[in-house]
Amino acid sequence: MKQIIFSNWHFMRFIRLGLGIAIIAQAIANKDSLFIFFGAAFTAMAIFNYGCCGASGCYTPIKKSNTNTNNISYEEVVNNK
Repeated sequence: MKQIIFSNWHFMRFIRLGLGIAIIAQAIANKDSLFIFFGAAFTAMAIFNYGCCGASGCYTPIKKSNTNTNNISYEEVVNNK
């Protein structure tokens, strides 16, 4: 858990953290408890680096193919009319 929180910080993760804190601050100023939940969600996404936001959390590994391709020979077809 400690490694997830303190490693791999990038631009999009800082954006999510800033948005989360700004939403929480605005929700407290307006006394709106619903937006505190949304701000907490954005902040948690940034802290724990989950969600598919940019290139951060959604990595699908590429399947390596070990199929051997043989040389394909082509034949030229000429139409003599």
